[in-house]
Amino acid sequence: MKITPEILREMKQRGEKIAALTAYDYFTAKIMDEVGIELILVGDSLGMAVLGYENTLPVTMEEMLHHTRAVARAQTQALVVADMPFQSYMTAESALENANKFLAAGAAAVKLEGGVAVADRVAALTRTIPVLGHIGLLPQSILEGGSYRVQGRTTESAEQLLRDAKALEWAGAFAVVVECTTAAVAREITGALKIPTLGIGAGSDCDGQILVSSDMLGQFTRFTPKHAKRYANLAEEMRRAFLAYRGEVETKKFPDREHSF
Repeated sequence: MKITPEILREMKQRGEKIAALTAYDYFTAKIMDEVGIELILVGDSLGMAVLGYENTLPVTMEEMLHHTRAVARAQTQALVVADMPFQSYMTAESALENANKFLAAGAAAVKLEGGVAVADRVAALTRTIPVLGHIGLLPQSILEGGSYRVQGRTTESAEQLLRDAKALEWAGAFAVVVECTTAAVAREITGALKIPTLGIGAGSDCDGQILVSSDMLGQFTRFTPKHAKRYANLAEEMRRAFLAYRGEVETKKFPDREHSF
């Protein structure tokens, strides 16, 4: 069954949790789809997880389109959403132009960061293109904030987050990512919206959860966010395999007869 925005809304109504993850390549997306992940985000987190950037700001449209095409080739049942990179949706016109490029690359929807401030662009897009919203901690706003901080710890911040969420719902977003907010604020937002919330570092009361795959697989080792539970340690497994290979090459154990013609 192909997952659509409407199916995700129905899951919220039935109280069923939504599982979402990021993917940046064909093989990872294919495996995620095989185990039933409902939403796959081609996140601009690939800037740090794949391309070695310090943050998400240098990620370009060309890079995002390249990875979106790779994920789309997996022909998943999951809903594939593409992150719109920094400064790719400064106006309604540029947002529409770039969002259409993602649809041509195989995405079924796009994601924008921001609430009230981008509601006009979300509204312009949702006439024809499904949009996933994103509030709370906004990685593309790192230059403005200076660091990554938990949101919603003050009354003013909590009220603004709720306004942001409602603005995105009004603008037609089919769901909203709530990143690094207090659990209490995320719970309030989830209860106030008819559309699903996907939490990342926002407690257990959101309608679903999303994680960066390289964090939960233990591939990204520069740091581990508090909210990112490690379900595997692939970096260590890769290190072990590479060392074993190097050792067998040096000692002439590889290739042996079994691996020769």
